[in-house]
Amino acid sequence: EHAPLIWKHVNHYGLTWGLLTTKWFICLFAEVLPIETVLRIWDCLFYEGNKVLMRVAITLVLSNQQKILMSQDFGDIIECFKSITNDTNAVDCHTFMQNVFKVSGSFPRARLTKLRQECQTEVLAEVKK
Repeated sequence: EHAPLIWKHVNHYGLTWGLLTTKWFICLFAEVLPIETVLRIWDCLFYEGNKVLMRVAITLVLSNQQKILMSQDFGDIIECFKSITNDTNAVDCHTFMQNVFKVSGSFPRARLTKLRQECQTEVLAEVKK
């Protein structure tokens, strides 16, 4: 929804979003972003709830759209996703956190819940196969 060109590009190379972003979500960005940025994300997490994690991921992806689209193969895309967390867009925590709420746009909790349910249905269908 937020980055159809990137979604198409990533799928073209047979990558999954899980492969590219699992470390981001598993460690709540602690191992991939500067500590000051991480602490600001965690503050927002406690205040706003877990949807801020999706906002951060969307902001990282959209802020680096050109880099991602310029990646030419499987390995390039993986390296690109590793490097975008060290990009200048993510290092200045104040600017980055402002962008988290601007770039990701409206992000209603109901929409996030619906997307999660759709993903869970897909995963369960795959498990049953």
